[in-house]
Amino acid sequence: MRYMIINKADAESEAGVMASQQVVEGVGKVIDDLSKAGVLLFAEGVHRSSLGARVKVASGKRTVTDGPFAETKELIGGVIVVDVRSKEEAIEWAARLAEALDDEVEVRRVVEEADFAPDADVFQQR
Repeated sequence: MRYMIINKADAESEAGVMASQQVVEGVGKVIDDLSKAGVLLFAEGVHRSSLGARVKVASGKRTVTDGPFAETKELIGGVIVVDVRSKEEAIEWAARLAEALDDEVEVRRVVEEADFAPDADVFQQR
């Protein structure tokens, strides 16, 4: 099963401040361990929101809003995608990342083709 581990942006990263050496080394160690364990699919950080945009299309009308965006707690700072045997295993890896960041991270299962099968119990029918 694939899981995405999402870390949030913070005020410093949104200001363009590089994380501390301790955090960089801690996250690097977790990513290295994920790779050695053979479960890492990819790990990427993202630039601050001031370099991005939000795109909305409603009733055929497109609206583009350039960053930065005010609610830092709702912004993604980076993602790691792993292929593990269980949610519990994903949580164990996420806990290591959260410890390295000294912050909360989110774990979400990635939707797979099998999730759309008639007998899958992942989605509720409308």
